[in-house]
Parts: sequence; C-alpha cells; structure tokens
Amino acid sequence: MVEAVGIDVMSLLLVLTVAWVFGAIAERFGYPTMMGELFAGIAFGPALLGVLHPSELLTVLSELGVFLLMVYVGMEVDLRELFRLGAQSLLIAFGAFVIPFGMGYAAGVLLDVSVGAALFLGLAMAATSLATKSRILADLELLDTRIANVLLGGALASDVGVLVAFAGVDSYVTAGTFDATELAIIILQAVGFFAVTLLIGYRFLPVAWHYIERQRERYGFVDRTTAFTFALLVSLLFAQLATLADLHMIIGGFMAGMFLRQADVEPDLYEHMHTVIYDLAMGLFAPIFFVTVGFQITFSVFSDSLIVLTVLVAIAFLGKIIGSWLFALPTSLSSREGLVVGFGMNGRGTVEIIIAQVALSAGVIDQSMFSILVFIAIFTTALVPVTVTWGVRLLESADELVYVDRASATHD
Repeated sequence: MVEAVGIDVMSLLLVLTVAWVFGAIAERFGYPTMMGELFAGIAFGPALLGVLHPSELLTVLSELGVFLLMVYVGMEVDLRELFRLGAQSLLIAFGAFVIPFGMGYAAGVLLDVSVGAALFLGLAMAATSLATKSRILADLELLDTRIANVLLGGALASDVGVLVAFAGVDSYVTAGTFDATELAIIILQAVGFFAVTLLIGYRFLPVAWHYIERQRERYGFVDRTTAFTFALLVSLLFAQLATLADLHMIIGGFMAGMFLRQADVEPDLYEHMHTVIYDLAMGLFAPIFFVTVGFQITFSVFSDSLIVLTVLVAIAFLGKIIGSWLFALPTSLSSREGLVVGFGMNGRGTVEIIIAQVALSAGVIDQSMFSILVFIAIFTTALVPVTVTWGVRLLESADELVYVDRASATHD
C-alpha cells in the first residue's frame, strides 16, 4: 500500500516537472504552454520513452484539472461584452462555427463513423481558443487593430457557441438514439439546466456575494479564502446541475465561471479568487490533464490512417478560413482582413482537446481518431502565429491594417 502511494507520488512529481519544463520551452518559442505539456506527455509517455504511465491518481487529478480549467475559461468570458458585440464579430463567429462543423460532420459521414462520432468531429473542427488568440495578438502588438477586435469578439462568441452545442451533442450521445420522445427530454433537460443556472447566476449569486461582503465589513471573519471556498462551492453546484441534466460537468464549470465574473464581487475578493483558480488550474491540475492526454496519442495514425489524417487536417485548416472569410464579406472588413481573421480563428487549442477527450472517454471515438484530433489541435494552433504574421504583412503592404480606438472597439 505504502509502496503504491510512493509510486503515485513519484509519478505525479515527474508529470509536473516535465510539464513545467516543456511548458516553459513552448512559451520561450511563442507557443501556448499546453503545447509543451502535450509534447511532454507524448515524449515521456507510452508513445515514446515509456517513463510515465496512466494511473488512477493522475486520472482523478486530470479530471479535476479540466473542470477547473473550464471554470477559469468561463471567468475570462464577459457576458456583458458578449451581448455588446458588433454584428461583424457575431456574423464571423457564426461562419467560423457552421462551415467547419458542417465539413467535419460530412467527413465523419463519409468515413462511415457513428452519428455521435460525426457530431463530435464537427464540434472539434468548429472549436477555437480565445486564450491562444489573446496571447498571440498581444505578442504581435495587434490588440489595437480592427482585425484583433473582430477576431477576439468572434472567438469569444464562438467559444460560447461551441460549448452550448457541445452540451446538446453530449446529451444526444448519452441517450444514444434519435427517438423523438428521448430527444425532447434531452432538449428539455438542457434548456432546464441553462434556465436554472441563469436564474441562480443572475438572481441569487449577486445576493449571496453581497451577503458575504456585508459579513466581512460587519464582523471581519469573512476573508479572501472564504470567498474562494464559496466560489468553488458554486462551481461544484453548477457541475452537479449539469450532471443531473445529463450534461458533462465541464459545462457546469464554464457557466459557473461566467457568472462568478458577473456577480460584481468586491475587487480584492474577486482578484484573489481569480488568481487562486488560475494558479490551481494552470499551475497544477491542467498541466496534469494535458500531459496525460499525451499518454493516449498513438503514432500509428501516420502509417495506418495517413490519408484520413491529411484530409481532416485540411478540412480543419481550410474550414475556419473559408467560414470566417465568407461571412466577413458582407461586413465592412476587406476581403484580405476576412482572410487574416480566418487565419486567427484557426487555432483550436484547449477546447478541441477537451472535446476529443470527452468523446474518447464516452467510447464515441477510438484511439486513432483521438490522436488525429489532438494532432489537429496542435498543428492548427502552431500555425496561427505564422499565418497571422504573414497576413498582417499582406494587410500592411495593401495599406489595409486598420487601427481602432480601444474604448470603442467593441462597437466596431
């Protein structure tokens, strides 16, 4: 027993160490930390060196990691900002979702996979990553340009749309049938979940926060740690509500994160809560998740499924560009700006990997398809800095790189 615990602790120590080292290397070269963590899992896991292996402890911690990660992602989404988005961002977000989703689903049908697998494949193609885009645009000093405004707004709306669609697909896969009655129950459960969380988030959560703040002012026994504990309890409550509605718990975590941000918490309490959740998610639990995802990747796809891999990579890359570009044409953006926005929307990052992991865990896709989807997430994310840099130079040469006033950016 003691020996088994010692092995688990050593495994955890090694996982966190390689995640930290490879994550730092990835950041050094201008790529998201999670790419380094994935490579660490591939390099030290069963696929290559075989130093690290899955364990029950790592599985539990990785599930907690993806949950906290989605709480953090939710806290990065400003619902009020989402409702204020201009028509341009929403239209492009729609195109960047519908076109790749349709192409991914069609590819699944042609590959003769199950309906559930085809739906998950479509979702993986439609996924995007707001955090990745924010970092890249900041590094390229493009945050005060019109393409950055539209790109970030579109990515924000797309992230929310993909996760809402994921809730529906996850419910359908759980039911496993297109029975009309069962489908109606699935829809009612999903609608009920969102209705209850909206009610709690908008009506009860602000009242609860104000009560906590009053106790802090009156008696002084409510500190920042208590506020964080309350936020964690809210997140777990939303996760349980999602589970009761036959949705994945990460949907609950995402919704909780959004409403924690909207609750008008006292700034120092919110900052502490945000910092602790970020540190726990990004510094401890999420790295475990991404490293263990790397454990499950197989290189046999490059020999056994090379054609499928090539076709799906092409669909993923072109789908986002075509969708964003087509739906940018009716807006005030130039054709070149629409193309560059498509380049930026291409990085899928965290969201696609989470979708792929859920599909694999549910038995909807096999190990080969999982490896393909993770490769697509890595490949498209790695291409974003290169293609966006090239696109910006194209705009500059055509004198079409438009700078905007950040104060009015959300209305452009």
